[in-house]
Amino acid sequence: MAALLDIQELTVSFGDALSRPAVSHLNLSIEPGETLGLVGESGSGKSVTALAVLRLLQPPGRVTGGRVVFAGTDLLSLSESEMRAIRGARISLIFQEPMTALNPTMRVGHQIAEALTAHGASRAAGWQRALELLDAVRIPDRENRARDYPHQLSGGMRQRVMIAIALACHPQLVIADEPTTALDVTIQAQVLDLLRDLKSEFNIALLLITHDFGIVAELADRVAVMREGRLIEQGPVRQILRSPADDYTRRLLDSVPGMSR
Repeated sequence: MAALLDIQELTVSFGDALSRPAVSHLNLSIEPGETLGLVGESGSGKSVTALAVLRLLQPPGRVTGGRVVFAGTDLLSLSESEMRAIRGARISLIFQEPMTALNPTMRVGHQIAEALTAHGASRAAGWQRALELLDAVRIPDRENRARDYPHQLSGGMRQRVMIAIALACHPQLVIADEPTTALDVTIQAQVLDLLRDLKSEFNIALLLITHDFGIVAELADRVAVMREGRLIEQGPVRQILRSPADDYTRRLLDSVPGMSR
């Protein structure tokens, strides 16, 4: 099966040529419908990789080498207008902190609908789809909740709204950047269950960025481990959990309470 996303020798820098790259010669691929867990400590380059894929790096961050091939097209070769047509529609992003990602002055239903109207849907069609998505992410009383502002929702519901926005245009790939970090353990488990179900229902590929091997064990098919901008090892989840090849991976696994190998 051809890869949906194929990252080839990706290098990202935030300084001059003498500075250590934030991401260095990274090679990763994701097949259609697959979940890849991208794991590492803070500063390992995980989120920078996601931003590079979506061409959302802010200066002085820049891609200094490599290719990011999505469905046969190198995203790094596209114009900004061509890239805007892909963001949200074919590749979407779930942020780790919905309270900062959502617009506090806009009702959540309109924020979901905006993801559709930005790609050509009518306002009426966007609103109806927003209500359907609130059902899909298991938010009850959708008519009233759609008219709420973000501060009127719990943290778990806000994250569900972010997931609804990410799924609005039926993307092929969703990038989830630490999607449960801000949630308590019980709500975290509910959101992970929801992601698992929606991944199957919507037939999407998922790039799951996390520092937590427990989450990877729950959701991922394969796992890639990053450290200081470099890929340390990758493979099927069961293989990495049972017999990690690198000491760094072993330490990450040992830091998860109750993780057995």
